[in-house]
Amino acid sequence: MERERLSALRSFQASGSGYFAIQSTKPQTLAYGLTDSPAGQLAWITEKFGAWTDGGLPGAVDRDQLLTNVTLYWLTRTAGSSARLYYETARARAWGPAVRSTVPTGVAVFPREIAPPIRRFAEQSENIVHWTEFDRGGHFAAMEEPDLLVADVRQFFRLIR
Repeated sequence: MERERLSALRSFQASGSGYFAIQSTKPQTLAYGLTDSPAGQLAWITEKFGAWTDGGLPGAVDRDQLLTNVTLYWLTRTAGSSARLYYETARARAWGPAVRSTVPTGVAVFPREIAPPIRRFAEQSENIVHWTEFDRGGHFAAMEEPDLLVADVRQFFRLIR
């Protein structure tokens, strides 16, 4: 299982992480393009949903839900602000080695996540008290499998209250 997940991560880094590269280096260029073009905004977000869901598009996410998501980006102009997250995080070196957290952490692993986490690596920096592996779902699990995710979040909070 770990080898499969490491392979998925390497594959993603090689051919699926272009959005990360541009957002962490030139976020404003992308933001202006997406803000100026509703078709560009639709293409940008739809491509992510197609690649990062369990089953792709159409089907993994309801069409109206997807269009609502894209519309919210368009109407609130969040393309720039969401792209800046990658830029600012890269400069803060926040994705480097972390100090071990003492905060109780729950992890929900969906198989079509971009790069599903590996528990032994996650435990090096997180205080994992709840870990669930699902048989379906992807990066947009809240839209793809909301019932599974809500049940898991509730189960986690029952553990720590």
